[in-house]
Amino acid sequence: MKRPIWFVAVALLLLAWEAMGVFACIQQFRLGADAMGPASQYDRDLFARLPIWYNAIYAVAVGTGLLGGIALLFGTVLAIPLFAISLIAVVIQFGWLFATTDIIAAKGAWVTYFPLVIVAIGAFSLWLARFARARRWIV
Repeated sequence: MKRPIWFVAVALLLLAWEAMGVFACIQQFRLGADAMGPASQYDRDLFARLPIWYNAIYAVAVGTGLLGGIALLFGTVLAIPLFAISLIAVVIQFGWLFATTDIIAAKGAWVTYFPLVIVAIGAFSLWLARFARARRWIV
């Protein structure tokens, strides 16, 4: 079944978003707390306290997201489980960060805004893949 042009455009945008996530992850691995610009002492201390699995779950989140974006663009149903894994990993990553650290108290509620956008885009990606499957745009 022919996919609408809007679907292909959105799939390309999601793929670009996921590629930016992979880039951000690589930057964090390379630069640590300074990945988002000059880090405060609080940022350095927080980064030093992150458990080893935190970076692994970050890599899983962005890696499966990127593969999900590729799968969606190429029309394969693998986009659904890949986006699901990515979303679960993102929720674990940010859920742990906000539940077990004092980052909100130290930096303010605004630090939750971008993670909420990331979760929303992850949920949208999964919804879109399922929507595309129902329309037989991905098989």
